[in-house]
Amino acid sequence: MKTLFDIDTPGVSGWEPPRWDIPGKEDIPKKYLNDGIDLPDVGEVDVVRHYTRLSTMNFGVDSGMYPLGSCTMKYNPKINEKTASLPGFASLHPETPNTLSQGALQVLCELSEYLCRITGMDRFSLAPAAGAHGELAGVMVIRKYFEKKGEKRPVILIPDSAHGTNPASVTMCGFDVKEVPSSETGDVDVAALSDMMSDQVAAMMLTSPNTLGLFDRNILEISRMLKDHGALFYCDGANLNAVMGKAGITDMGFDLMHINLHKTFSTPHGGGGPGSGPLGVIEKLEPFLPVPLVDRDGDAFFLDNARPDSIGCIHAFYGNFLVCVKAYTYIRMLGPDGIREVAEHAVLNANYLMRRLMDDYDLPIDRSCMHEFVLSDRGIGNDVTTNDIAKRILDYGFHAPTVYFPLLIAGAMMIEPTETESRATLDRFVEVMREIKRETDTDPELVKTAPHTTAVGRVDAVTAARKPILTHDAAE
Repeated sequence: MKTLFDIDTPGVSGWEPPRWDIPGKEDIPKKYLNDGIDLPDVGEVDVVRHYTRLSTMNFGVDSGMYPLGSCTMKYNPKINEKTASLPGFASLHPETPNTLSQGALQVLCELSEYLCRITGMDRFSLAPAAGAHGELAGVMVIRKYFEKKGEKRPVILIPDSAHGTNPASVTMCGFDVKEVPSSETGDVDVAALSDMMSDQVAAMMLTSPNTLGLFDRNILEISRMLKDHGALFYCDGANLNAVMGKAGITDMGFDLMHINLHKTFSTPHGGGGPGSGPLGVIEKLEPFLPVPLVDRDGDAFFLDNARPDSIGCIHAFYGNFLVCVKAYTYIRMLGPDGIREVAEHAVLNANYLMRRLMDDYDLPIDRSCMHEFVLSDRGIGNDVTTNDIAKRILDYGFHAPTVYFPLLIAGAMMIEPTETESRATLDRFVEVMREIKRETDTDPELVKTAPHTTAVGRVDAVTAARKPILTHDAAE
């Protein structure tokens, strides 16, 4: 694939700025705009064709299945984009007074209320800009809660299967992390947890369902143990897609949680954002939520900043507004029954794939999964690895699953089909996985050198990470 610099033709121009009507100064605008900028001389048509070709090289959820475990890369209804692009939303300045932004504030207020109904939480802040940001805000709330009580609790417990952002958020807030082991069946080891419990523990963070794609069968016992010691229970809501409309998060004993709107509620994500990670809490933690909160007074809506116990402002204005508009649209389009069906179909699709693949690939934990499941490369011959299999999947028109996570499963392949994939697509994915398994025996080098059909072949990932090429000159 040629770059624009490869087709640079001196003197060719795809644009022409207006000329000044000052004698002898006509070319100043063009000279000023080009001054000191090393841009190729390329015609407009060539530029359009170049970027159109680039766009066809990219893989997206509109191109094919994205079975990324714990990421919920599902189809994004285009009505969400249309709603977010309405002039009244897209052109609204964040400094607009409350009296002139009632529609936008109503959307935010009602979205918060919907999230409360879906999870059981009493109040949500829409300020956090991503899941990890929501986690950080949640841990800040935990810290402020115990500071208000005059208690010093330096420890937060985190399972060994947790997302990496969990211990990062905890450490950033000054807590000590203690890792809780998992049992052989994928649940939290309650005996080990019992030994770790003390009045030094401020909280435990748990992804529910967990990152193995399993619902922890000891969830109520874990909650009881924490509450017996006065500790809080935090839910990493990255996997809400599996249980929304079916089980309340507070019914499991959780006191606070974050939600990934850009995962569960179908806003496109990846490539750096934008995202949204609303933080929800039970009533006793509500005073500590970040400001501002969107509230209502009769039929009027306003931003509430008068919250003396708040952890403060964590985002400019009130969060990533248009992401919230897309999530609001998705929830309103589905309604309560549709939200429930999302979880049902997500779980059905994952179990269908798992059962059809378990005879060809190692299934480390054989029990019904939720929205995702984990296979491994154990038993694959000829030194073929999970990474090789993931690369070969690309040749067949699917994105690769999440690999080597969670870390407690060696050679992990975490697969999440989401509720939006048809049975025909799932069957095609099974065929591809089985064909790759056959190739590992009959033609292992084909798998170990994949991908072969993509625009870029196998790269040296280690060198790319340690010695990235960041400039055109360096590439030459």
